[in-house]
Amino acid sequence: MTTLATPAPATVAVPLLDLKPQYQAIKAEIEPVVCKVMESQMFILGPEVEAFEREIAEYCGMKHAIGCTSGSDALLLALMAIGAKPGDEVLCPSYTFFATGGAIARLGVKPVYVDIDPATYNMCPKLTAAAAAKCRRLKAIMPVHLYGQSADVDAFLALGKQLGVPVIEDCAQAIGTRDVTGAMVGSRCAIGTWSFFPTKNLGCFGDGGLCGCNCPHLDEMMRMLRVHGSKVRYYHKHVGMNGRLDALQAAVLRIKLRHLESWHAGRARNAAFYDAAFSKAGAMDTRHGWEAGGLALRFPYALPAPARHVYNQYVIRVPAERRDALRAFLAERKIGSEIYYPVPLHLQECFEYLGQGPGSLPVSEACALETIALPIFPELKQEQLQAVVDGILAFLRA
Repeated sequence: MTTLATPAPATVAVPLLDLKPQYQAIKAEIEPVVCKVMESQMFILGPEVEAFEREIAEYCGMKHAIGCTSGSDALLLALMAIGAKPGDEVLCPSYTFFATGGAIARLGVKPVYVDIDPATYNMCPKLTAAAAAKCRRLKAIMPVHLYGQSADVDAFLALGKQLGVPVIEDCAQAIGTRDVTGAMVGSRCAIGTWSFFPTKNLGCFGDGGLCGCNCPHLDEMMRMLRVHGSKVRYYHKHVGMNGRLDALQAAVLRIKLRHLESWHAGRARNAAFYDAAFSKAGAMDTRHGWEAGGLALRFPYALPAPARHVYNQYVIRVPAERRDALRAFLAERKIGSEIYYPVPLHLQECFEYLGQGPGSLPVSEACALETIALPIFPELKQEQLQAVVDGILAFLRA
């Protein structure tokens, strides 16, 4: 076994994410609107939330936007709005954040986990169709636009139409992502859901989320469900939840939305730097398996324009036996990284009852052992990007 020398420290630290530069750049815009909300003492829903809903609906190309407490609650609202009941089934990926499967299971609905396309990390339409054929009470299809790249919306819309079930898009990591038609994700299916967790490309100062749709009935349902199923105060048509977006978060998001496109451009610029550096070193993108050779690194494949990857995460793959050692090597150089996600949902202890054990979703399981997310936030300096590249190449070439 080759023993690596202790890595020399990087000349500059590179955090996985640093939100302070973003805040400093917009501090003068943010603080007055926060004070305005505090002066108004209108903290729950109200004009700031209504204005944000109008603005975000226009940005995302949909007719209706319903602000809510979090991305997780947005998924719950969407499932409740389509009438998902215990015993129903929803198709979704296993390689995703827990909230996707958790929201389904929390309603007593059965998550049916599907494997992913190794090039995009998104749920595979062909495998989804095969899984759907085995379902008895299919209620919805829920693809995730993972890491900021669009899933195959056309294929899922066609499959949903064929099966007579709605498609709910989990866009938690994909605000501003465009599909292969150039449309914003979340704008073409029954319901789109988003998260405004602080680490997202559009993040608030706490938890926040959104549901979007084009159907007036679903819009009305989700607006009622987010306030305990009530349209008129104290009169409850449905059993809903406390799922309201608060005015402070809406005010912050309204300011940040004005800067979002420039932040997307910064992330795309940083991704292009990584792509070029890794390609020059002999790596290939994720369309190529390990059998293709080259440097033992796969950088993310991005669908061509008019599609758009917004790089909520920039995720590379390295051989499983070297992944954790590479992370340790980078950490010694003060370079941040993370694993999204180390255990697919079908292998989580709480989902053992589904019976999808090891080996059932091989691509998801392989990605969980091979992927690493690198720093990608727009304020990164070129010397920081170069330090990340230098560290990774030093390790892989050792």
